[in-house]
Amino acid sequence: MHDIVPIIAILVPLVFLPWLIFHYITKWKTAKTITTQDEDLLDDLYDLARRLDDRMNTIERIVQADNPNWRAIGRDPIETVLEDRNERVAELGRSNRPSRRN
Repeated sequence: MHDIVPIIAILVPLVFLPWLIFHYITKWKTAKTITTQDEDLLDDLYDLARRLDDRMNTIERIVQADNPNWRAIGRDPIETVLEDRNERVAELGRSNRPSRRN
């Protein structure tokens, strides 16, 4: 019985531990791949997002035809100030660029 203990003590770290590590490594690698069901779901979600975007564009065109000033009415004044500032910074960046001379 005492002769088996050293053999087990050597086999556990040399055989069982690497087997356990490689087993879970292969599990993790197979879990990272995308399945055909996932691809189908992504395609469906992309189609749904595209249709919703088309619907929103249609609604915006209809509302724009009814009330051309609708964006300014529903806009937060702080967002408007930030957008104006970003536009001014972008314009300054474009105007400060050195012109290329040939």
